[in-house]
Amino acid sequence: MHLSDQGLIVILVIGLIAGWLAGRVVRGNGFGLVGDAAIGIVGALVGDWLLHRLGIHFSSGIFGLIINATIGATVLLVALRLTGASGWGGR
Repeated sequence: MHLSDQGLIVILVIGLIAGWLAGRVVRGNGFGLVGDAAIGIVGALVGDWLLHRLGIHFSSGIFGLIINATIGATVLLVALRLTGASGWGGR
C-alpha cells in the first residue's frame, strides 16, 4: 500500500478536526493540538471498525470521513474518561 504525501495530510487534517469536534462533544480540558490530532486519528480507526460492525454507513467523501472519525474519537474519549485518563476532567 502506498500513501502519498497528500493522503497523509488529509489523514492528519481529518484527525485534527475529528479530535477537536470530539473534544467539544465530551467537553474536557483536552490533550492539546497534537493529542487531539492523535485522538482523532485513532478515533477514525475506531469509528471505521465500530460503524462497519454495526452496519452504519455515512455519505462518502470528506464529510463522511469527518463524521466517522468524530464518532470514533468521541467513543475513544468517553472510554478514556471512564478509565480515568488525565487531561479530560470537567471545566
